[in-house]
Parts: sequence; structure tokens; C-alpha cells
Amino acid sequence: MNHICFVILLLIGCTNAYYMTIDAHAEECFFEKVSAGTKLGLTFEVAEGGFLDIDFNIVGPNGQTIESGERASNGKYAFKADMDGVYTYCFSNKMSTMTPKIVMFTIDVGEPTAELHQDAANGNHTKLEEMIKELSGALRTVKHEQDYMNLRERVHRTINESTNSRVVMWSFFEAFVLLTMTAGQVYYLKRFFEVRRVV
Repeated sequence: MNHICFVILLLIGCTNAYYMTIDAHAEECFFEKVSAGTKLGLTFEVAEGGFLDIDFNIVGPNGQTIESGERASNGKYAFKADMDGVYTYCFSNKMSTMTPKIVMFTIDVGEPTAELHQDAANGNHTKLEEMIKELSGALRTVKHEQDYMNLRERVHRTINESTNSRVVMWSFFEAFVLLTMTAGQVYYLKRFFEVRRVV
């Protein structure tokens, strides 16, 4: 029973998933304070807005850029913290003139490796606990992939519905033009073959 509670606590405390709207010319930043040796991860996807692109930046405690990208629609990044401090994740929509963007992102924070080695040295780190931690990480990965697939499906459904509505509107326009031309031709031919009598 203790192991089940342990797994539930691991699943609750290790992941933060967010949906966020970033207005045009705006930048949103998130901060995570961790100790050296901790595994960090960022997964994001632009769900709505413009060309589905966003600028992002991951900055370490010393101000050095760890990862960055311009006009990215999605990304998955993982790294190990090399020093204690606050790591910053920023999303920027400064390149957009008027379109807000909706971004879904997940921040993963693993356990510091120092704690794992201390537990192993004390003899408290059993094989079962190690397997539970591994299973917890795998479950977290599966959940992220499901969230990612749901978001991708939603984005593609929106694109398909938009394309479908445009095709339907174009078809109605073509039918209107065809009927108008048919009526015009009938009227023209009718007048062409009309016999006029001169009195």
C-alpha cells in the first residue's frame, strides 16, 4: 500500500501541464527552481493562432541560453541541470502583429541524482522502488504523448473543418455563377432568335 501511495505522489508532483494564451507582442515566462543534477524537460505545441508558430527560450541560472528557437510550432527538449538555481522557460509572440497564440506546454522535473545516490548508499533504495520510479516516468511519458496527440488531432480537425467550409462556399459560388451564366445565355439566345416585325 505504501508503494501505491508513493507512485501517486510521484505522478502528482513531477509534472506541470498548462494551456496559455499569449497575446500579440507579448512574452510569457515560467520559472523552476531546481538543484544540480535534476532532469528537466519541456514539451510544447502551438494549438491555435496565426501560422501556429512561437519563439521560445530556455535560460539557466547563470543567464546562459540552454535551448532557443524561432517560429517553432512544437518541440520536445530534455536536459540535466548543471547547477542549482532558477531555470526560466519563455514563450514569445513578439513577431505577431495582431494574432494571439494558444500554447500547450508541459514542464517535467525529475528527482535530483544526488538523492537517488544517497538512498542507494543508505540501503533504502530497493529494486522495487527503482522499478516504480521507472514505471512512473514511463507513465508520465505516455500521458504527455496522449496530450500531444489530442492536441494534434484538435489542430488538424480545425484545419480540416476550415478547409471543408471553404470548399463548400466555393462550390456554392461556382453553382451561382453557373446558374447566372445559364440564365444569361438563355436570355441572349432567346433575343437572338426573336423575329422582329417592321410595321
